Amino acid sequence: MPLPTEFSDLEPYADWALATEPERYAKRLASTMPDMQQFYDAAFARLEDAITYCDKFDLDDLPDDARSLMHLMQSLVMVSFPIEVWKQPRVPDSGAAWATITKEPVI
Repeated sequence: MPLPTEFSDLEPYADWALATEPERYAKRLASTMPDMQQFYDAAFARLEDAITYCDKFDLDDLPDDARSLMHLMQSLVMVSFPIEVWKQPRVPDSGAAWATITKEPVI
């Protein structure tokens, strides 16, 4: 799904605009740290603009491009700890632990 034209600079990262937490988590685990760093740097620089843009709409009536932007920023949250704290895609010292979300947050 395309992003709003005002965010065309983020189009190279449109594959991060994933609708569910399990999809975002799987993408994080499948990504390299350099790839996540590039995405993080580009998306973080536009975070405030994205929030301002999405806030113009009612959450229940987001246009498709705004919804894609929101999902992209949710992926930014997903990579923030690996980039800022852990320096690796997985939670440190978690071994083979795995948690499965059975219900997505209401959006």
